[in-house]
Amino acid sequence: MSNENLTFSSDFILLGLFSSSQTSLVFFCFLFIIFVMTVTENALMILLIRRDPRLHTPMYFLLSHLSFMDILHISNIVPKMIADFLSGSRTISFAGCGFQVFLSLTLLGGECLLLAAMSCDRYVAICHPLRYPVLMSDNVSVRMAAGAWLVGTLNSVIHTVYALHFPFCRSRAIDHFFCEVPAMLKLSCVDTSRYERGVYVSGIIFLLIPFSMISASYVQILLTVLQMKSSEARKKSFSTCSFHMLVVVMYYGPFIFTYMRPKLYHSPGQDKFLAIFYTILTPTLNPVIYSFRNKDVLMAMRSLLRSNFPHKK
Repeated sequence: MSNENLTFSSDFILLGLFSSSQTSLVFFCFLFIIFVMTVTENALMILLIRRDPRLHTPMYFLLSHLSFMDILHISNIVPKMIADFLSGSRTISFAGCGFQVFLSLTLLGGECLLLAAMSCDRYVAICHPLRYPVLMSDNVSVRMAAGAWLVGTLNSVIHTVYALHFPFCRSRAIDHFFCEVPAMLKLSCVDTSRYERGVYVSGIIFLLIPFSMISASYVQILLTVLQMKSSEARKKSFSTCSFHMLVVVMYYGPFIFTYMRPKLYHSPGQDKFLAIFYTILTPTLNPVIYSFRNKDVLMAMRSLLRSNFPHKK
């Protein structure tokens, strides 16, 4: 389909990450495995948290919401990529593209706020353990999770409606693997600088402020850990904090670089590469880093296996 024909269609074309070639087939298989792994890991995490009473704490409650967001996020993007690769068609309807933008922004914004809430939980648990039951009660954790979903959704509604009202009078071929606002703005034939300023404001609220809160929390945690008398406890806590910060940087770094740059400085290849981190890689790593390295989660998993396979030790 030529670009001239695309101009008169209400559908968009997702150019994607790969074409039908030998190399693309390998990447497609890898992507499919990553998708299955991510959904399985996060679904198992939710199951363990709901099933085991030892995991009925604010920390794991927030983790269950993070896992649910990750399942929805990767399911919003990867199945469409797989379907396009298998069918050879890369079209997506205007409504489908709008829904993808809405869900993606809801989950990205919500996860930013949820990660900040989780860092506050860890800060209170390690730096103020005696006050933890009061400061991080079940009611507080429910409000944190609900706030992340609500604020993320409201922000997404505003940006989705605003971004989709622009006239797309150029080619409707989006040089990306999903409908993402910065890539779509390039197709508009009107001045979008005013809207971009609104994106910067959202970036400060959902990216810079939460990232600063997370960084400050982990600095305080590390200072507290360094004062511990047990070298083994210091080593374990430092290792956990390091892995957590690695995932946070992998998520926020590319996200900030994508959404807080002017439209003129965006390149399709760079944007697609950066988007892989916060749409595919971090949903895969989150349950491993935050949960499966934890002894409580491992005990809950052993309990689940024993209940389903009682004849095995």
